[in-house]
Amino acid sequence: MDSKDIGPEGLDAQAVRARYAGAARAFLELAGRVPQDAWSWPALGEWDVRALTGHTSRALTTVETYLATPATGERVAGPVEYFLAVRSAASPDAIAQRGKETGEALGEDPAAAVREIVQRVTALVRNTPDNALAATPAGPMTLIDYLPTRTFELAVHTLDLARALGLPPPASLAPAVAASLELAGAIGSRLPAAGELLLMLTGRTGLPRNLSVV
Repeated sequence: MDSKDIGPEGLDAQAVRARYAGAARAFLELAGRVPQDAWSWPALGEWDVRALTGHTSRALTTVETYLATPATGERVAGPVEYFLAVRSAASPDAIAQRGKETGEALGEDPAAAVREIVQRVTALVRNTPDNALAATPAGPMTLIDYLPTRTFELAVHTLDLARALGLPPPASLAPAVAASLELAGAIGSRLPAAGELLLMLTGRTGLPRNLSVV
């Protein structure tokens, strides 16, 4: 793929793919560093380390599932529109339960299960055209438009996992974090709380209660 290839919505396709692959590698590296007795440690909200790892793995498996599902309906314009569409659609209780179930499904060796998922899905992504359609919960999206949403999930939850384990995030996560900050800003600019977000980022205020772009 030429370094100047641009995706359907003006995204640099090669950069999008590189960030996703880097985030997947960072997640895999961190999962491989989880001590055997740490899978039941508290991690995020109701989730222990196993459940958080399971939820994070869905940033990979959903790509596989949605590419394999026939996509119909009006196209979602891009990653910002995706997050705006699903922002209030999912039940927090359902997300929490799905994370626990996905964590349990990783089996007796979660790190090995993550390794297999990362290898399988990153190979699929490498061999799938930019304009292949994924049947996402928000509607059909091209692969190159959907990947930034998965990079965002990998970046945020790999950081969550690093915090839970008391470990530094892998260096390979840095480009995904930078891209995710840009995406978070773009989402935030479309929300009623855009001004509050800007004040917070410039040190004027603390984090208002429950303020989030997702």
